[in-house]
Amino acid sequence: MTAQLIDGKAIAANLRQQIRQQVEERRQQGLRTPGLAVILVGTDPASQVYVSHKRKDCEEVGFISEAFDLPSETSQQALTDLIDRLNDDASIDGILLQLPLPAHLDASLLLERIRPDKDVDGFHPYNVGRLAQRIPLLRPCTPKGIMTLLHSTGQDLYGMNAVVVGASNIVGRPMAMELLLAGCTVTVTHRFTKDLAGHVGRADLVVVAAGKPGLVKGEWIKEGAIVIDVGINRQDDGKLVGDVVYETALPRAGWITPVPGGVGPMTRACLLENTLYAAQELHK
Repeated sequence: MTAQLIDGKAIAANLRQQIRQQVEERRQQGLRTPGLAVILVGTDPASQVYVSHKRKDCEEVGFISEAFDLPSETSQQALTDLIDRLNDDASIDGILLQLPLPAHLDASLLLERIRPDKDVDGFHPYNVGRLAQRIPLLRPCTPKGIMTLLHSTGQDLYGMNAVVVGASNIVGRPMAMELLLAGCTVTVTHRFTKDLAGHVGRADLVVVAAGKPGLVKGEWIKEGAIVIDVGINRQDDGKLVGDVVYETALPRAGWITPVPGGVGPMTRACLLENTLYAAQELHK
């Protein structure tokens, strides 16, 4: 038995094509083109690459893309003022503040400053709270993208035992809430969890988002389980690997995401999807 690959790259490309078509339809109807503002502070190489991809995605689907590349010494007040200005800009539907920020900046305060209806990353406490209360509005992009990947398998998620490895605010916690909404029985593991292998071994569905290469061993995976690997880690030889030992998980899993080409492209595509939703539904 070899797992079927969940091709995030292809699914994301299809989603971008759908978004492009909807943007074109808006233009034909005389409606405003969706706008996304991306704020990058400093010169973190990974962030620069990621932001570059996001801007290319905007061009592909026909969005207006506003770029704000700021020096690493930018002050909290200057960023607050910029966010306030973008909040008031009717041409901007989404504001993205690229993380991580330089150490002297308070990311929590800045993310909360973004108006909830322009919070296309889905990080604002208002949007996370709506997800927790089962009335989601703008959903965190990575968990949203993972749900799209899961639905692409055609598997019935109702009643599945789901294990989320990692309890971050960006992925683990909102992922657990998305899976609860989908009818799964959810366990969230973290650094204090005892018997991680046992939890993973009982799971019909495993989402691993710990940022630790090879944390989850292939032999832990239950036969036929769905494995979603959010981790993306660069080894000394330059190779990108996930948080799951892919080679040994492949013959055991029923479905698995590759790294790269699995979750990453979907996160970016869902950012576009959220921006279009904001333009269509929240900023009519």
